[in-house]
Amino acid sequence: MKVNIGTVDRVVRVIVGFTIIGAGIYFRNWWGLLGLLPLLTAGIRFCPLYVPLGIATCTPARKEPPLPPGGPKPA
Repeated sequence: MKVNIGTVDRVVRVIVGFTIIGAGIYFRNWWGLLGLLPLLTAGIRFCPLYVPLGIATCTPARKEPPLPPGGPKPA
């Protein structure tokens, strides 16, 4: 699984998840269990729906430049 959820997206998902769970508890409704879905995706930092849509809200990993042949030069 490749990470595709960034920090802001995670925070929003946690807030939305707890809000849905809280509403489910307040209204005594089983629909509040749907709040576990955004919490789960925020916890594992992967959203399966983002894959076919080609969305990634995380910053891409920084690639280090390759070392020159023979390794780094001493200072």
